[in-house]
Amino acid sequence: MKMKQEALEQIRAQMKRMKEAKGFYAKKLEGVEPEDIRSQEDFEKLPFSEKADLRDAYPLGLSVVPEEKIVRIHSSSGTTGTPVIIPYTQKDVEDWAELFRRCYEIAGITNKDRIHITPGYGLWTAGIGFQLGAERLGAMAVPMGPGNTPKQIRFMEDLHTTVLCATSSYALLLAEEIEKRGVRDRLSLRKGVIGSERWGSKMRERIAHELGVELYDIYGLTEVYGPGIAINCEYNTGMHYFDDFFYFEIIDPKTGKNLPDGELGELVITTLQKEGAPLIRYRTHDLTRIIPDDVPCPCGRTLPRIDVILGRTDDMVKVHGVNMFPGQIEDALKEVQGASSEYQVFIDHENGRDKITLFVETGLEKDGYKELETQIKATVKSRIGVAVIPKAVEIGDLPRSEKKTTRVFDYRY
Repeated sequence: MKMKQEALEQIRAQMKRMKEAKGFYAKKLEGVEPEDIRSQEDFEKLPFSEKADLRDAYPLGLSVVPEEKIVRIHSSSGTTGTPVIIPYTQKDVEDWAELFRRCYEIAGITNKDRIHITPGYGLWTAGIGFQLGAERLGAMAVPMGPGNTPKQIRFMEDLHTTVLCATSSYALLLAEEIEKRGVRDRLSLRKGVIGSERWGSKMRERIAHELGVELYDIYGLTEVYGPGIAINCEYNTGMHYFDDFFYFEIIDPKTGKNLPDGELGELVITTLQKEGAPLIRYRTHDLTRIIPDDVPCPCGRTLPRIDVILGRTDDMVKVHGVNMFPGQIEDALKEVQGASSEYQVFIDHENGRDKITLFVETGLEKDGYKELETQIKATVKSRIGVAVIPKAVEIGDLPRSEKKTTRVFDYRY
């Protein structure tokens, strides 16, 4: 992706503010002056920042504004280690609302919609982000938060909500409960905006079918506003992102070298307008690729695009000498007739060898389990290069989550 001159100037302005604040980034950029960055090549020599760096800046070392300009903080949803605290100014809050409004509009959502919001509120950015965008759009927000599934369904029915916002895990849980209660025909849902975790095409198709909605994959992370920085359009050719607010790079996660457009690697984000806690070359650890702009989107938008998130570099597990990501399991199961979207992987070490057990839900009768397991074993072996012990289970046997679903359990260490 070629850097625009305007982006280069915005980065220099951000660097100037960072150095004047004498906080975390002043140390990170020691020895480099804004005027030294005269080209994209100069920019790509700047050091990366990582989540560990942001933790070291706890509590407010990331801020580059006077304390009286901070109107809110959010924190990443991780449960271990020192929290990452992100300060927001009023401009940041308003910019985030505008980004989310754009996402809703790309998804074909208008001020006549009623938007049912199930992600959590509080320090996590998800719920309030969906609400900010709805309010900026002028739509009715129904700020449910997670949990109490019967009440969720009642409100969807009684309020005639048209848009569901959820994690894919909770959207599936709701879809299954709606199907069980037989109330789908009494709902007015037409679209779903799903974020916070990777989900495969089988899961997408199942949720869309059971809820009778068009689905949109929204992307974001707490360190960079929150959800609302990219979304797919109705043609589903990748997620459009807003290059007036962000500069995206794709790097080789091992070498840190920039990769050409179209190649899979780790997404690195630089914020161009963030006021409270701007970021320079932040490694997200999310795996995707920039879609070359010589392949235009049929929607006619000229916004750049990234592909769906394949997984995370820190989700990778090495088994039998092979690097394996959850997204590869999903892609393999997509080819197996009768396999559902829901699966879990358990990795153990027995008698000096790694053992991978893959549980997969299916709607088949039990006399079809053996043949299904044979197909799963062969497909995973051919696609990923590892041998698994497949175990077919009934739909609903694997646990459901109101937040994110854990797919891989590694018990070797």
